[in-house]
Amino acid sequence: MFRRIVIAVWGVVLAVGSGLPGDLLAGEQYPVILAQIPYEAPPKQQDVPDMSVPPNTAPLSPEELKRAEALLPLLEGKQEFWAMGEFVHLGEPSVPALVKGLTMPSPRIRYNTIETLSMMKGVSGVPALLQTAKDPNELPRVREHALRVAIRLDAAKTPEAIEVMSKDQNPSVRKAAAFESRYVRLKAVIPTLIPMITDDERFVAMSALHSLWIVTRHETEFHDWDTSTKQDRQAWVSEWVEWWASNKDAFEIPEPRRAGKSS
Repeated sequence: MFRRIVIAVWGVVLAVGSGLPGDLLAGEQYPVILAQIPYEAPPKQQDVPDMSVPPNTAPLSPEELKRAEALLPLLEGKQEFWAMGEFVHLGEPSVPALVKGLTMPSPRIRYNTIETLSMMKGVSGVPALLQTAKDPNELPRVREHALRVAIRLDAAKTPEAIEVMSKDQNPSVRKAAAFESRYVRLKAVIPTLIPMITDDERFVAMSALHSLWIVTRHETEFHDWDTSTKQDRQAWVSEWVEWWASNKDAFEIPEPRRAGKSS
């Protein structure tokens, strides 16, 4: 019945849109004809079996490790996604071979090595990632990605690398250290972040400040940080220094905020 009413109303709308007077819509000259369109419900969705192949968990033999190492040059070029997938299938046991890609000459291979460790969740590769993140001779984007993945895999091991990167000459590296610190819910990052508020680059200082707010939820006096100069920040940082000196022993990292909930 509902469909018939809708069709009838639609017919009236069409008639009005064509410029017909309202008193002729339902007359004998222009009758309204009701029609019903057949309706078939869509078929029920069938369960699709899981056809994925689980990653390997068994240790690799020396021959298999050599074959894994032979995949490293393929992490650059047309076959790079296939090679990454092969490492993911080989799983955590292939990490000793995979991390050798972090020292290969090609930046693309080094970057894709980090990406592969992220895809396979290769926690045992975190020490090698941190070495890459701290290497001052490495490209900034590779160092930043190494730190990012290391934090996602094992954040507890990253504060020392964050401290090293926070003092780097490259401002983008310092900014990465400041920004990624917000995902390390450990007191150890706070003494690193506080001095970064006085960084020469405002975007580095603001990243450090936002990370401090997120990690500690401590509220300081209101300041116009967005237009601040280094001299302003040097004066205002004392509030954080005094707060941390008074609270570092008793302070506990608060629980992260949940999306959609206010606190």
